[in-house]
Amino acid sequence: MAAVNDEVIAQLHSLRDFVRWGASRLNEAGVYFGHGSDNAVDEALYLVLHALHLQPGLPAELMSGRLTMDERRAVLRLLTRRIDERLPAAYLTHQAWFAGLRFYVDERVLVPRSPMAELIEQGFQPWLQAGVERVLDIGTGSGCIAIACAHAFPEAEVDAADVSADALAVTRKNIEDHGLGGRVHALHSDVFSSLRGRRYQLIVSNPPYVDAADMAALPAEYRHEPALGLAAGEDGLDIVLRILREAPDYLSEDGLLVVEVGNSETALLERFPDVPFVWPEFARGGGGILLLDYSALQRHHHLF
Repeated sequence: MAAVNDEVIAQLHSLRDFVRWGASRLNEAGVYFGHGSDNAVDEALYLVLHALHLQPGLPAELMSGRLTMDERRAVLRLLTRRIDERLPAAYLTHQAWFAGLRFYVDERVLVPRSPMAELIEQGFQPWLQAGVERVLDIGTGSGCIAIACAHAFPEAEVDAADVSADALAVTRKNIEDHGLGGRVHALHSDVFSSLRGRRYQLIVSNPPYVDAADMAALPAEYRHEPALGLAAGEDGLDIVLRILREAPDYLSEDGLLVVEVGNSETALLERFPDVPFVWPEFARGGGGILLLDYSALQRHHHLF
């Protein structure tokens, strides 16, 4: 974004002015949304509030409050970085929200955005019948799914597994920030490789599932995220198939497997038309998350 001179800054006074101006500049620059917001106004509001050390849900009357010159420059610096560097907003603010909880994020992990948050908030009902004592999150990244599950199931022990040591450093920070060091355990594991002998009532995963064509076409914002957390081979199913093959050895007989496959849902259904995957619908949008209970997984295990 071209440098903004003091004359332009002087014409913008209120918080509302900067949100409107920022939204216009974001649209003008053609930035891509998809890491927490889907439009320029919400993105600009989030960044302006962060620059001013304010939280979402600000009373409407404060939107007319005037900014000091230092505050105006701080807002513009943040908006300029969003446009010029094409960084997702969460990497600029180092925070993201998931299932009503705030998490630290940086470029070592994907930005939390899974619709699985809605299932977690509902306790995976009506599909999960067992009392939940042990939960596994495969490919935990920031730890947001594991930590949200710990909040949803306050009696459960949760294993947060990832193959990336960098990601696990972020996981551990979030576990500490949420005061869950006694119940959520960050584990280095390539899918199930370090978990032998363990059984879980609930196994959840938002693994890499982006196919080769979609990887090649990713917008600039997504290229700041670790490719290890996105790319999954030609059809996007490399990791998903490993989970489906190995899960019966780790899922309890009354357990539930939940895996996000995103746009690779089509490839999965074409490959396994006879498997009775359950595909929940989401009130807040999104999809591409499959559910299988232990009995269904066992009956069709030979297909994977």
